[in-house]
Amino acid sequence: MEKIGLNDLRRMFLEFYQGKDHYVRKSYSLIPENDKSLLIINSGMAPLKPYFAGLATPPSKRMTTCQKCIRTGDIENVGHTARHATFFEMLGSFSFGDYFKVESLTWGWEFITKVLKMPEDRLWASVYEEDKEAYDIWKNIVGLPEERIVLLGKEDNFWEIGTGPCGPCSEIYFDRGEMYGCGKPDCKPGCDCDRYVEFWNHVFTQFNRDEEGNYTPLAHPNIDTGMGLERLACIMQDVDSIFNVDTIQYILKGVADLAGIPYQNGEAKTDVSIRIITDHIRSVTFMIADGILPSNEGRGYVLRRLLRRAARHGKLLGIKGSFLAGLSDKVVEVSGSAYPELQ
Repeated sequence: MEKIGLNDLRRMFLEFYQGKDHYVRKSYSLIPENDKSLLIINSGMAPLKPYFAGLATPPSKRMTTCQKCIRTGDIENVGHTARHATFFEMLGSFSFGDYFKVESLTWGWEFITKVLKMPEDRLWASVYEEDKEAYDIWKNIVGLPEERIVLLGKEDNFWEIGTGPCGPCSEIYFDRGEMYGCGKPDCKPGCDCDRYVEFWNHVFTQFNRDEEGNYTPLAHPNIDTGMGLERLACIMQDVDSIFNVDTIQYILKGVADLAGIPYQNGEAKTDVSIRIITDHIRSVTFMIADGILPSNEGRGYVLRRLLRRAARHGKLLGIKGSFLAGLSDKVVEVSGSAYPELQ
């Protein structure tokens, strides 16, 4: 499997869906538009909610984006784990009442096996246990062996948030190999071990749930897929941590050089601080580029918290004086071509 850089993966995804007649929309701002339910954009579909709800007309019935996202719910884990981050990019393909499950799954399979050339024998899929249609597509149209199609329950493979549009989903997994497994003979997607990495979720929004818990089929079902760009890059670059992905590693090296401390890939105590600064400088650079400024409340407080946390860990590393503004140049260098607002 060829190693592909993060910036190239983003471009390849958007170009692929453009070739499937999708309108390529640049990332929305991290500041939600006309949505008081969100403090900051936290998923690829969040800016598209008016289209899914039928409250606005999309520029095309087929869209694709790579959306900037911020999530701080797991901020205390950032730096301590291989995958937690406050900033990430979400690749997405969307259909608003146009195509449905067959196209979504077959095009997804085409992209990962023909464009990215992932080995087919290391790919698995999970489907909602009552979604016979999705199961049949994987088995009879895609040709995925039955033993690599896993049936999971509502908790894992059904997307809903309270009332409103909802539906089953199908997730695609990459098998990292037995060395990452738990050793159990029945180990497969859904297991708690690190062997199978879920990297692409295809949500089939086909029902409307009312307050009584009834599910009514939608007249025009939708497709919403989401794939974390950094997680995909981990697979394609054969690395265990997002901090070893090419673009993030470039920023991380800048932090380590500034501190005069070598990064030891998680082996040293100082690595946690290096990773925290690396993650947070990505977040604050993108937030400031979208017009967010430090304050005592709302998204401005989120920014201030990230700035103070990064500055504190700089002091723990022995970095003297103010240093974050200079480090933000590293973010601009690796992401500025895709996000001109950074420049």
